Amino acid sequence: MGEKQKNTDGGELARLREENQAMREQLNAAATMISLGELMSTTTHEFNNILMTILNYAKLGLRHADAKTRENAFDKIITAGNRAAKITASVLGMAKNRSVGMEPTDLVQLTEDALLLLEREMNKYRISVEKEYENNIPEVLVSGNQIQQVLLNFLINARQAMPDGGRLLLKIRRDAASGTVDLTIRDFGAGIPEEILPRIFDRFFSTKKGPDESGKGGSGLGLFMCREIIERHKGKIRVESSVGKGSAFTIKLPAVNSENSENAEVPVKKVAKRRVKKQSE
Repeated sequence: MGEKQKNTDGGELARLREENQAMREQLNAAATMISLGELMSTTTHEFNNILMTILNYAKLGLRHADAKTRENAFDKIITAGNRAAKITASVLGMAKNRSVGMEPTDLVQLTEDALLLLEREMNKYRISVEKEYENNIPEVLVSGNQIQQVLLNFLINARQAMPDGGRLLLKIRRDAASGTVDLTIRDFGAGIPEEILPRIFDRFFSTKKGPDESGKGGSGLGLFMCREIIERHKGKIRVESSVGKGSAFTIKLPAVNSENSENAEVPVKKVAKRRVKKQSE
């Protein structure tokens, strides 16, 4: 009887584990769809701005016959068209990399692509973006599409933490001791109360009352999803926050050729020096 009960309990436990795993996968899929919807909203707004710029300067060129005005209008149209091409390339890159397979990826380029998609939003909310990228950053072994979801989520959170505008500092450096590439996203906003800090990665926990005016945030899945993705990449997330001073989230991802990497034989691609400090235009 005891052996039979043990087998029954074991079968029930296995079933519960399977159900739990299935629910986690469904939740991750839901979180991914939320991120995709927010990305589509952001991209649509970006393209609308570009189209308005092209139309307005085309009309300006038609109204004025002098060469100087028309030349200026053409320059603005070409600039807007080039920006549209960059956004398209970034979105197509994300769409192409839909698999969960991991490959050597340039974290600096992923960060720049995410910033490109959010440039209009950062400008609208008067966010000044500062960047500090170390020399010769090795690639990280990741699914680029999934990590870009994480980057977009953290960047949007940082923007929302500064509703009246402010500074957003991005740092990318190599931590040779831990074999990781570290990306720090630092805002100078309201900060997170100490009693709430341990719960911010909990499923469905959110300090927001709902989506903001841009339609983003409030589901309680954002940070939970980010932690799930980073842990699947054998990475870590660290957070430091002070009320009234802001928050810093550091994402630590295994560098290619590190002991934490799944493939130590993949060559490291050197990244050109990228240390700039500027305000988004």
